[in-house]
Amino acid sequence: MADAGIEAGDLVVDIGAGSGMLTRALVAAGARVVAVEPDRRLRAKLRRLQVTVVAADAASFTWPREAFRVVANLPFAHAADICRTLLGDPRLPLRSADLIVEWDFAAKRARLWPSTAQTVLWSAWYELAVVRRIEPREFAPVPSVAAGVLRARRRERPLVRPADAQRYERFVRQGFRGDRARERDPHAWAAAWRSRPGTDVPFRR
Repeated sequence: MADAGIEAGDLVVDIGAGSGMLTRALVAAGARVVAVEPDRRLRAKLRRLQVTVVAADAASFTWPREAFRVVANLPFAHAADICRTLLGDPRLPLRSADLIVEWDFAAKRARLWPSTAQTVLWSAWYELAVVRRIEPREFAPVPSVAAGVLRARRRERPLVRPADAQRYERFVRQGFRGDRARERDPHAWAAAWRSRPGTDVPFRR
């Protein structure tokens, strides 16, 4: 948990907490843990850890209104949808997320060049990085592919104001549909957005 920057008193959401492997480590770090788990039998085990247990999956879970972190081993098949929900709305008071996802997904989302529209959008509010590769043999049961820890840290100053999120998304997606490949990185897109008449966007190189 030290790698994730978890401190005593932090509110941390563990999505798909399962048997509680990550949950136990979060509790040991002194975090206030919300364990989200749809399986009834697993929820019974999680309650023994004296954490807040929510009977839900990521699709139906309502994110906290106070500042929170996420540390979770995401189901590979649903990682993209969960990340869109979590990272796509800058109004969420998310401080950071350390997410175990499929390796190719982690590498793609943290890559600045060539980038994707999704990465450019998320990077306006979060610094994205792959901080660890996890080989299949480190899991039980053993998956067919390697995993990676995708880390998202909220920027001290966003590249785009949260209030402009929807307009910025339209701008980015329109550009990616055109022949703008040479500009496909977060800073270039934010700079282009800032240059639009009447747009005042905090931006740092």
